[in-house]
Amino acid sequence: MPDTSLISTNASAFAGARWWNVLVRELGVFLRASFGSLFSREFLTVLVPLLLIWEILPRAGVVPSTLVPTPSVTAVTFLDMFRNLDLAGHLKASALRFLLGFIIALATAFPIGVLMGWNVFIRKHCLPLFQILAPVPPPAWVPITIIILGVGLPMQVFLIFLGVFYPILFNAYQGIKDTDPRYLASARVFGASEFTLITRVYIWHAIGSVIMGIKIGIALGLVMLVISEMYGGNSGIGYLLLEAKEYFQISRMVVCMAILGFIGWFLIEVMKYVEVKLAVWRIGR
Repeated sequence: MPDTSLISTNASAFAGARWWNVLVRELGVFLRASFGSLFSREFLTVLVPLLLIWEILPRAGVVPSTLVPTPSVTAVTFLDMFRNLDLAGHLKASALRFLLGFIIALATAFPIGVLMGWNVFIRKHCLPLFQILAPVPPPAWVPITIIILGVGLPMQVFLIFLGVFYPILFNAYQGIKDTDPRYLASARVFGASEFTLITRVYIWHAIGSVIMGIKIGIALGLVMLVISEMYGGNSGIGYLLLEAKEYFQISRMVVCMAILGFIGWFLIEVMKYVEVKLAVWRIGR
């Protein structure tokens, strides 16, 4: 009689190895697609000359080196901030705030947008309110938010939430609303319920639009992250940027800007990968 425990162990090990291989393969695909564009011949013909010009002009005295730190000085400053200013700790604090605001915005904006696009009754009751509130620039909420929530994590998360919420909401709404009626008619012919239409037709048709909203939300969320950390708190990339401005440390300001640019680029590349996996029919358009 075979040892069932041994068979079960072997099956679990095989399944674990399979998922590990899938993870490694997909990670390789993502890294090639994202970082591959940075090291392509076409992009390097633009990037390398720009870096050389940036390095040479301040050293040649064409522009003041005190106002335009060179890439080499910026790299040294980055290492100094990492060693002496706990840059990693500040990045962790910023990542926590951004993640909380982003998750709350996505968890609320997406279902509301889907419901508004699907149901006329909900749309007529909710859409005018969001159309009135959305044009208010998120930074304009800072004073009243500080008065109501104080200075701290709730205020920072709420401001990031505002930056992310509206792009996802309106893109989800428009994507659902623009669903091709032929898809809906075909599904109804086969007896699909409204719940099935939402989960199998509406959402999948709108997924590309939703991802585009998330990309825009990421950019606006990072803006509000910096603003919230400048106005309240003693940690985070926005705090470091404000501190560098106060002491006229331009090289540190450039480091903070470069880090924010890299974070935004990386998150958008993640969303591009998600779009490739979920909205295959849109790729190549």
